[in-house]
Amino acid sequence: MPGEGTSLRFPPCSAARTPFPLVLCAVVPGRRRLPRVGARMTLAAGCCQPESGPRCGGLRQRRPRRPAGEPSRPSPPPRAWAPLEAPGGVWAPLAFVTLLSFASRFHRLSEPPHVCWDETHFGKMGSYYINRTFFFDVHPPLGKMLIGLAGYLSGYDGTFPFQKPGDRYEHHNYIGMRGFCAFLGSCLVPFSYLTVLELSKSLSAALLAASILIFDTGCITLSQYILLDPILMFFLMGAVLSMVKYNSCADRPFSAPWWFWLSLTGVNLAGAIGVKFVGLFVVLLVGLNTVYDLWELLGDLSLSLVTLGKHLMARVFCLILLPVALYTTQFAVHFAVLNKSGPGDGFFSSAFQSRLIGNNLHNVSVPEHLAYGSVITMKNLRMAGGYLHSHWHLYPEGVGARQQQVTAYLHKDLNNLWVIKKHDSNTADHLDPSHSVEFVRHGDVIRLEHKETSRNLHSHQHEAPMTRKHFQVTGYGINGTGDANDFWRIEVVGRKAGKRIKVLRSQIRLTHLATGCILGSSGKTLPKWGWEQVEVTCTPYVKETPNALWNVEDHINPKLPNISLDVLKPSFPEILLESHMVMIRGNSGLKPKENEVTSKPWHWPINYQGLRFSGVNETDYRVYLLGNPVVWWLNLVTIGLYLLMVTCAIVAMKRGVQLTAELKELSEVLLHSGGKIMLGWLLHYLPFFMMGRVLYFHHYFPAMLFSSMLTGITWDTLLKFCAGRLSCSVGRRVYTYGTLALMLLIVYSFYLFHPLSYGMVGPMASDPNSPMAGLRWLESWEF
Repeated sequence: MPGEGTSLRFPPCSAARTPFPLVLCAVVPGRRRLPRVGARMTLAAGCCQPESGPRCGGLRQRRPRRPAGEPSRPSPPPRAWAPLEAPGGVWAPLAFVTLLSFASRFHRLSEPPHVCWDETHFGKMGSYYINRTFFFDVHPPLGKMLIGLAGYLSGYDGTFPFQKPGDRYEHHNYIGMRGFCAFLGSCLVPFSYLTVLELSKSLSAALLAASILIFDTGCITLSQYILLDPILMFFLMGAVLSMVKYNSCADRPFSAPWWFWLSLTGVNLAGAIGVKFVGLFVVLLVGLNTVYDLWELLGDLSLSLVTLGKHLMARVFCLILLPVALYTTQFAVHFAVLNKSGPGDGFFSSAFQSRLIGNNLHNVSVPEHLAYGSVITMKNLRMAGGYLHSHWHLYPEGVGARQQQVTAYLHKDLNNLWVIKKHDSNTADHLDPSHSVEFVRHGDVIRLEHKETSRNLHSHQHEAPMTRKHFQVTGYGINGTGDANDFWRIEVVGRKAGKRIKVLRSQIRLTHLATGCILGSSGKTLPKWGWEQVEVTCTPYVKETPNALWNVEDHINPKLPNISLDVLKPSFPEILLESHMVMIRGNSGLKPKENEVTSKPWHWPINYQGLRFSGVNETDYRVYLLGNPVVWWLNLVTIGLYLLMVTCAIVAMKRGVQLTAELKELSEVLLHSGGKIMLGWLLHYLPFFMMGRVLYFHHYFPAMLFSSMLTGITWDTLLKFCAGRLSCSVGRRVYTYGTLALMLLIVYSFYLFHPLSYGMVGPMASDPNSPMAGLRWLESWEF
């Protein structure tokens, strides 16, 4: 930076008038607004003057007029980097990078012709939508719905099983689904180009950011398969581009372009959240940007309170109400399409299952209120908690008391049936017609007798087989005769004492009368002696968790009138809330599978370890997800460089250093434009350090998009600063050759590592005859 009181001077260039388009930097606050992107500039005797240019998405900008009587201002010195911006404007380069992006993503799209990595999940889910079969996933439905729609429109019939990676597609049409993901992945390049161009007003910065994404092997690999990641990143980048576009229209609020970009931001936010919950990070980015905008408007005393209210309501409608409405609509379509019973039934409540065609609870009639003598099944409310179950097998020697096993079982079975009886009634037959019906009420003390074995649900102070400090639950007694440890108090969450208990709808808690513990499912799988069913325990820790809550599903009592379960079906808001609770619990409970490659967040920016998409040996077609090392390490270095440059700029401003208009513009781009991108990177990276779920390398790619855009802006700004310190001709060469050197380095590194994306056959990288020989720069890379 120049010292205090100095100014950065440029020697005059040729006096010949040479027209060329000049892309200027961001507007300096408090100064006359500078021409927008694409303004035609004429260089004459060291003077740059605007001719005309687009404004706010293609609208023409008026020529600035000098008020009468105002003295003419001295012409600014020429910019040493301007000639690099000259050829072709901004639209020809956009077309070129877009063409390269599509070519790189669609190249060899059909290979390998078998299931790769998570295609086994998301391809199968696309098939479920085509077949209208209900399933469960930890992510919202939009991404899978779009994959299913793409498959349906391209002729895929939904019959391929997607059982495991390596299964060959044979005659099944999978190209449509891969092509759809590749199309959205290809759009990331023009989105990043336009975003950086809008933020930096620099064509070379936009080209550099676009080149990084075009030639990154990781981005190519992630875009070529049936995955949610390219769909998520498409909406994420769409939201960021729309945000910066409506920011650029701030001088024309409530105009058609302003409304268009603001509304499109809301649409993309709904899309990002609808694919994965990590879309909330871009919602936070847009939210912070909106708060900053409104704060700036509040300080504009020329605006009336009515106008401020209009600004606030426009953002509430477009950025809150519109995304919420679209997000809710996605689930409405999801539930309407998936109306048949499928593998996801067991994750949801009995009431939810009753709405699915083919489920045993669909269109059946049962008694509405629970009565003594009824034969029932009880389902645990935790995700995949199972039915309360018992069988003739005993706990093995050394595992608590050697009594009959009680477990939770995920499937329908006769051993799930229990008879509900009064705790002090051993002889009365509640099903005898001479006995009047007596309903079970909140707070009653009951016994549960297993119908098949006639043993009572029992607990005592022996330790549970798997969970320490929990009590064992067993089946005890002969023909319903047991002891005081068979007594349980039945309670309904949110109900008053004496109220009846409803089938399906009431959430029940069973408290053991002798010990005070609560019946629950731990979720742990028993060993082979327990038939690998789920452990049931009695926990002394009273907590309102789904593990300790149950509901009555099947209900048989000939003395009671039946009602259709249609009247007990949950409403749309109820199933929407339930589906989100199940997704959140499922997401937080994700654990790595056996021999699965996981990673830690600190691994990701350094490209420490990749993911094997396909193939493990010399004869396999091997695809390996790994970022282009030069690109990723350049991005990592740039983050440190950006922080250093920002620190220098802030210190210079704080110390009152007199900067030229040129340096002020560069500082503005660095601080404001680069700051937004840096904030996006932080919001999409740092939260993963606080997550308890299993993490994978591909989780970093949304953050990688921001670091790539930051690289384009930072290096462009640095080269402009260096060029400005040199003579006009030398600075021009430094800027031109520096930018070209970075691009050529990126292209060459892609040439070296492109087999990672497009497939390798033959010797592994450790073999000198391998095409990847000598390129395994880190021991943790497994190709």
